[in-house]
Amino acid sequence: MSASAVSPSARLRGVRRPSWLSPKVLRIEVLAGLVVALALIPEAISFSIIAGVDPAIGLFASFTMAVTIAVVGGRPAMISAATGAVALVIAPLNREHGFGHLVAAVILAGVFQVVLGALGIGKLMRFIPRSVMVGFVNSLAILVFMAQVPELRNVPWAVYPLLAIGLALMVFFPKVTTAVPAPLVSIVILTSLTVAAGIAVPTVGDKGVLPSALPMPGLPDVPFTAGTLATIAPYAFAMALVGLMESLMTAQLVDEITDTRSSKTREAIGQGVANVVTGFLGGMGGCAMIGQTMVNVKVSGARTRLSTFLAGVFLMVLCIAFGPVVSEIPMAALVAVMVMVCCATFDWHSITPKTLRRMPAGETTVMVTTVVCVVTTHNLAVGVVAGSVTAMVIFAKRVARLADVTAVTDPDGGQVIYTVSGQLFFASSNELVGRFDYAGDPDEVVIDLSAAHVWDASSVAALDAIEHRYAQRGKTVEITGLSGPSARLHGTLSGTLSAGQE
Repeated sequence: MSASAVSPSARLRGVRRPSWLSPKVLRIEVLAGLVVALALIPEAISFSIIAGVDPAIGLFASFTMAVTIAVVGGRPAMISAATGAVALVIAPLNREHGFGHLVAAVILAGVFQVVLGALGIGKLMRFIPRSVMVGFVNSLAILVFMAQVPELRNVPWAVYPLLAIGLALMVFFPKVTTAVPAPLVSIVILTSLTVAAGIAVPTVGDKGVLPSALPMPGLPDVPFTAGTLATIAPYAFAMALVGLMESLMTAQLVDEITDTRSSKTREAIGQGVANVVTGFLGGMGGCAMIGQTMVNVKVSGARTRLSTFLAGVFLMVLCIAFGPVVSEIPMAALVAVMVMVCCATFDWHSITPKTLRRMPAGETTVMVTTVVCVVTTHNLAVGVVAGSVTAMVIFAKRVARLADVTAVTDPDGGQVIYTVSGQLFFASSNELVGRFDYAGDPDEVVIDLSAAHVWDASSVAALDAIEHRYAQRGKTVEITGLSGPSARLHGTLSGTLSAGQE
C-alpha cells in the first residue's frame, strides 16, 4: 500500500494522544489547577507588597507566567508565578526608580534568561550534589512554614481551631477517597463554615483588592536610553540568575518526585519567554514556585502541562468572575494547605539519627550549610551556591588525599623510579613537589604517571618545579606514562608557566 493510500484514521492512530485526554487524568489536572489557583492568590498579593506594587500586578504576573510556561516550559506540572525571591531583587529598583523601570527590568531579565538558556546553563544542574538538593528541599519546607507564621500571630482565637480542622481534613479525607484533592475539600468546607456561622477571621479579601479585568499589553514607561539600560541591567541580571536557579532546582526536584526527565534548556528559555510576556503585560515577573509546585505535584497528583495552564486561567477567573466569593476564603484554610506542603516536602529521613550516623560528615555539613544559608538570607539561590561551594571544597580535599607517590631504587643505585598515582590538580599537586628526595636521589630520575591523570596547569607547574629542582643538582628527570589528554596538556604548558624555571 502506498503512503498516499493510508487512511486519515490510520494516521491518527499513530499520533500519541495527550495523557490529559483521559477522563481520570483530566479530572486530576483540573482539580489540581483549581487548588493551586486558590493558593496562589494570597501569595501573589503578599509578593506584590514585598515588591512595592499594587496587588493586581502580582496576580497578573502569576497568571501570565503560569499560562506561558505551560506552553513553552520544559518541566510539565511545574508552577511558575510571582515569587518572593524575584520580588526581593526588584523591590529596590521599583522603590528608587519607579514601576516603569521595574517592568523594563523584567523584560530584560527574560532576554538574559533566553540567552543563558541557549548557552546551556541548564546543563550545570548536573554539578549540584545530592546533599545540596536535600538541603534545598528542607530549607524550602522551613521557609514555606515560616511564611505562614505571620498569619497565625495576633489573630482571633477561632483561627486555630479552623487550622486544626483543615489539617485533619487533609490527613484523613484521602483515606475515604482520592477522587477530589483533600486541599480543595478543606478550603471549601472551612469557607462554608466561616460564612455560614459568621466567624470573623482574616480572609483572602483582607490581603488586597482583586483585579476586575485582564491585563493589557504595552511598553514600559521609561526613556529608551543607555542610561535606563545601565540602571536596570544589574537588577535584571540578578533576577535572571535567581529565577533560573530556583526554576532549575525545582525542575530537578519534580524530576525526582515523578521519576521523569525534563529539558532544563527548554525550561531556562521558557522562563525567559514567560518573563518577557509578563513584562509586556505589566507584570512583576517571576519564576518557578516551589511550594505551589509541591501542591500541584505531590499533594494533588498532577503530572501534565494542563494543570499549570489551568492554574493561571483559574486564577484570573476566580479574581474577575468570583472575586467576592474568593475574598471570603479564610486564610486559615490556605495556611493549613501550606503547612501540609511543608510536612510533605521536608525530607524527614535525612535528619533521622540512623541516617546521620551513616552519612559521611562532609555530606551532612553541605546539607546543613545549605539550610542555614537559605533560612538566614531567605534566598534559595544563596544557599544553593554556598552548599555547592562547600561540597566542592570537601570533594577537592578528599580527592587530594588520594594522590600517592612511591619510590623504587634500582639495585645498582643508578636510577630511582617514582610511581605517582591518583588525580593531580591544584589541591593535590601543591603537595607533590615535597614528596621527592632531591638531594639523596641518584642522577637518573624516572617519574611514572601511568596511574595518574594531570588535570590542570597547577599540576604541570608542579612537574616543572620538580624537574627544575633536580636540574639544579645536575640530575635528569624523565616523565613517562602520560595518558593522551595528560600528555597534550603537559606538552602545551610545560616550560611556559614560570619564568624562574626556564
